[in-house]
Amino acid sequence: MRFFRPWLQRPGSALTVLAVLFIVIPLVSRYAMGWSHPFGYLSDLAIGSLLLWLVQRRGLLLGIPLIAGWITLNLGTVELVSAVGRMPEPADLQYLTDAQFLSHSTQGGGLTHPWLAAALISAALAFFILKIASRKQRVAKTSTAWLLLPLGLFVTHAAYQYRSPSEADQWLQFNLPHKLLAESASLAQMSVEDWIAQGQPSSPPDVTGLTRQDMDGTPLLSEPGRARNVLIVTLEGIPGAYLAASRQAIGSRYGEDPMPRLSQWAERGMLTTDYVLHGHQTIRGLYAMLCGDYDKLGSGTPKGIELLANAERSAQCLPAQLHKRGFSTHFLQGAGLRFMAKDQIMPRMGFDKTLGRDWFRNTPYLDFAWGMDDRAYFEGALTYVDGLRKQKAPWMLTLLTVGTHQPYSAPDEYLDRHPSAKQAAIAYLDDAVGEFLDALEKRGVLKDTLVVVTSDESHGIENVRLASAWGFNLMLAPEQAQLPSLKQGVYGHVDLTASILDYFALPLPAAITGRSMLRDYAQGREIISYTNGLLREHDGRGTLTECNFQQVCRRYASSGFIAEHADYLGRLSGKPARLVSQRAELLDRSLSDGQGNQLLQFASNERIRLRTTPGDDWADNLIGAQYLELPKGTQTTVTLKINALKMAASGATLRLKTKEFDRDVLINIPEIPLLKEGQPLELSFAFDNLDTRKAFSFHLVGEGKGAIEITDFSVETRPIETELLAAQGEEETEQLPQ
Repeated sequence: MRFFRPWLQRPGSALTVLAVLFIVIPLVSRYAMGWSHPFGYLSDLAIGSLLLWLVQRRGLLLGIPLIAGWITLNLGTVELVSAVGRMPEPADLQYLTDAQFLSHSTQGGGLTHPWLAAALISAALAFFILKIASRKQRVAKTSTAWLLLPLGLFVTHAAYQYRSPSEADQWLQFNLPHKLLAESASLAQMSVEDWIAQGQPSSPPDVTGLTRQDMDGTPLLSEPGRARNVLIVTLEGIPGAYLAASRQAIGSRYGEDPMPRLSQWAERGMLTTDYVLHGHQTIRGLYAMLCGDYDKLGSGTPKGIELLANAERSAQCLPAQLHKRGFSTHFLQGAGLRFMAKDQIMPRMGFDKTLGRDWFRNTPYLDFAWGMDDRAYFEGALTYVDGLRKQKAPWMLTLLTVGTHQPYSAPDEYLDRHPSAKQAAIAYLDDAVGEFLDALEKRGVLKDTLVVVTSDESHGIENVRLASAWGFNLMLAPEQAQLPSLKQGVYGHVDLTASILDYFALPLPAAITGRSMLRDYAQGREIISYTNGLLREHDGRGTLTECNFQQVCRRYASSGFIAEHADYLGRLSGKPARLVSQRAELLDRSLSDGQGNQLLQFASNERIRLRTTPGDDWADNLIGAQYLELPKGTQTTVTLKINALKMAASGATLRLKTKEFDRDVLINIPEIPLLKEGQPLELSFAFDNLDTRKAFSFHLVGEGKGAIEITDFSVETRPIETELLAAQGEEETEQLPQ
């Protein structure tokens, strides 16, 4: 300690350590992780110098939360980019306190870059020790003039981005705090523009090109398909770049071959290579695939949840349409069904049976947090197919894997052969799906079944252009000789429902959007996507418009959507740029009236066995009403009805909590009375949303000896009358302390 005492007492020691924490470590880590880009280094210097100035000026009172937030945001960015190839968005913050998500996502894997965590935490501890050791010393505060340094760096960053825009990924050009600041500044600028434009005549954006049902192309098949069954194999997070034919089709420089067995199968079927994924999250991808509609082009309430209150639209989804025509419809995934509420959404789409991890009786080869490892999953799925083939009715089966979800599942022999758990898991999936397709062929399934292999979303690839939106569609049909090996044209998940109905020559419901991959089209088409924080729209005439989180739009010359390179044509600003986001917002309202009216029903009418001890708000939640968006100026009414199916004399205790971004929020919820057998429970209450509530969740937990049935959990949101809203605002103002 004597050796360090002179350094501890040196006035500038704490400032030096602070510079290491805010500037040196980010710059070194950016270089070490291969994220080198001039914009990125400028961003790190700008934010680092600003935080350095703030903490040095305000001391520990401001320093403690800033340093804690700095470490969290840095590690969160690195982990999410490593896992799924994109930067965090504000909506992702909800998962930081989701115990189930965090435990499943980090089980066995730990941090991707533990050295970075160690460096950041060590520097933070060193700073606190130095500040405490020198607390009696007077340290001159940095002059306000030093603030010109970070401001100058921000201006330089913005100027160079304007003059020389880069197609590099967001994390190469920004650190997360800078990204959030830039986004806030852009939103403020847009608010000013909206205020200036008040009173000016405007017409609603035109989305007919995006929502058009286009069956005008030339059919590839001369008659309806011969297959009697449909099998859709959905692979978790796999981008199109993993297939050799897809890479070759666009001349991709991505040099790895992570899925050789699936690539071999792709050469035997019809592969659509310019295939667009419209968003992130499994439930959003499944909705687009199976309902022929774009999911939210942002982070609002998933349309799958909105589908729960829209029986008319859900009847037009692919499973419902096939069920209507005599197919038995089945959904089988390797994970549990509660996460993302697939236990309710998939039956609403028209699946007769919706099954998850609990269905499997075969022993998994790995202990994986999310569910069945891919080899065991496909072995179970093969058994399920064998059972379906014994029935007389035609069938539709949709499969969803989980092994290539972080923290990634693979045996030791694969981990030993590959440099990362992610690459090992991809190789393990490749062998598993290859063996599954081989087994289907040996059983003769391919002779009477239309098989489609695709992915729900893309976990992205660093330094590969558009990888987060690059999907694939492999179609194996009995009429393979009549189909091309590579399907030309731009297609996406929104086209899958139309394509399968077209294969069987079945009529398409009016609400179904898109084209058929089983037709050739002479003209291009409009299509849109939101991935990795970028809203991209292709006009079908050779121009791709890309808008970033700052609402800055750039135009590129690109004959298709997915391309190795596109020529920069210039920036888009003003009204034309705003129309891109306005079209996306209009598409987001396909299941709502746009007036704030919303009726959601979450009751499943299933028998639920209660815990005998208090449970976790997330893992033991009895209802799936999570991550809702309740618009500003609305009133939400909740109705709850529960029956006790079998209950001990002591009854059951139930509690209903509400959270926003996973933090408890106080809502005037009446206390739920003790539940007794033979005494149905009914409860209704309402609350106002004077501001928009985002990522709003209900958590119903309880304990007791017995089982219950939830017959009603409806969440109805309606606009508040303007006069009432103004009166409430005035009342709140009057209650403020004077």
